[in-house]
Amino acid sequence: MARNQSALVQWSQYLPLRAFASVVDCLPMSFNMHAGKCVGDVLYMLDRRHRERAMNNIRLSFPEYSEQQVRSLAKQSMEYMFQLFTAEAVKMPSLVTPTTIDKYISFKGLEYVTERLVNKQPTIFITGHCGNWELLGYALSVLGYPIAALARPLDNPLINDYVLKIRQRYGLQIVTKWGGVPILQELIGQNVNVGFIADQNAGHRGMFVPFFGRLASTYKSIGLLAMRYNIPIAAVHARRIGSQFKYEVTSTDFITPEEWQEHEDPLYYITARYNHAIETMIRSAPEQYLWLHRRWKSRPSYEEKGKPMPKKVISQLESLPWLTDDDLARLIEC
Repeated sequence: MARNQSALVQWSQYLPLRAFASVVDCLPMSFNMHAGKCVGDVLYMLDRRHRERAMNNIRLSFPEYSEQQVRSLAKQSMEYMFQLFTAEAVKMPSLVTPTTIDKYISFKGLEYVTERLVNKQPTIFITGHCGNWELLGYALSVLGYPIAALARPLDNPLINDYVLKIRQRYGLQIVTKWGGVPILQELIGQNVNVGFIADQNAGHRGMFVPFFGRLASTYKSIGLLAMRYNIPIAAVHARRIGSQFKYEVTSTDFITPEEWQEHEDPLYYITARYNHAIETMIRSAPEQYLWLHRRWKSRPSYEEKGKPMPKKVISQLESLPWLTDDDLARLIEC
């Protein structure tokens, strides 16, 4: 949960942030993007702990990569991250408006999603820490479609209120992560779309499903919501095109109730499938993923005890039609 901070600490963080945001907002976007890239380069050189974490995640996710490719991708990822945080997050509200959205964002392969939006049928949207995850809910709200997103509140309430005001400018509703599921249930009942950043580590009580050749702990709440309300899950990705602030929003999967209802373990199938969709997003632009993210922090209990993978887990993996024999062998060996 969010930590308590003194008023002095809160204001000492908030005022410099507002000053920084004011400066960034006055500067050309091209300059801000270049500056963000430079900050990322500095972080890559100086922050050994995060650099090594990112490189280790890349090595394990792309075992075919050379060491030079691993280093290059880690560096690009850190550059992108700081461009996202220091330039795009600040400039997005002034750039993306109802009259300018077509200039910066193109939409492709969203026919099923569009149909539900037009007919005011709720959909669960998921994405990962790839591309511009903040842009997705914001863009839908700019277009006039109601959506609520689950998010962790920031530790500093002054900064949290400032960020919320930006996010909610056009109607995006932010629901706090702590105890937010009942609120989302109520909103779905009101035909409001809901969104999740779905690649966060869920701890030892999460459901372990495949993600880049390793099992990753994933929250069960998304699948449970979809099953309870019998609504589809749209895996949507905002991928930057080129080096400027231009994005293409696409859907890498659209999971319907009919596809999971006949499955022996529907919750496992849903959870594994949308993780597979997020992996597809990342593979399309791996330099735009937050590789220093601790996605694989929690491990299955049998693995921590040095025991082999249980037959039940192997059976669950074998039920996933997209996994090849090589994929299965790699997961079992890990």
